[in-house]
Amino acid sequence: MAFGRSTDRLNPRTGPAARPMADINVTPLVDVMLVLLVIFIVTAPLMASSIRLDLPAAGAAAPVEQPRAISVALDAQGRLFVDDQPVADTQALAQRLRTAAAGVPDIELQLRADRSRPYGEIVTLMDAAREAGIQRIGFVAEPAAGPKPATAPR
Repeated sequence: MAFGRSTDRLNPRTGPAARPMADINVTPLVDVMLVLLVIFIVTAPLMASSIRLDLPAAGAAAPVEQPRAISVALDAQGRLFVDDQPVADTQALAQRLRTAAAGVPDIELQLRADRSRPYGEIVTLMDAAREAGIQRIGFVAEPAAGPKPATAPR
């Protein structure tokens, strides 16, 4: 699309460089679109939580308490502890776990074991927990001191 006169093409002094530019400059359009994008990114989280409600109070609407946890520890000598109380053997442990699981359906077992104990003993504790009806088992560990170890290059 040319806006110049048709005689301009024939004029040797003006040539093709003297023709008017007919292209649209899209830089301002891109700038406006980026500003709108930033505005939407900033305001979108505010729009999601804009509903303000004044809820009535009710005694039955008390928050549900968090699932209870039972702690089982296995020390370096192989002694068992349930909630920091010593347990004689795995049969007594199984009985304590069944009692705890009967009262709370979604109880979690937090298993703490000394690193020197064989893996088979830990599996035995996990099996006793599963037989008692405890489905959630968490392994407790100490945070590493100092910087994180570097991973080996692949």
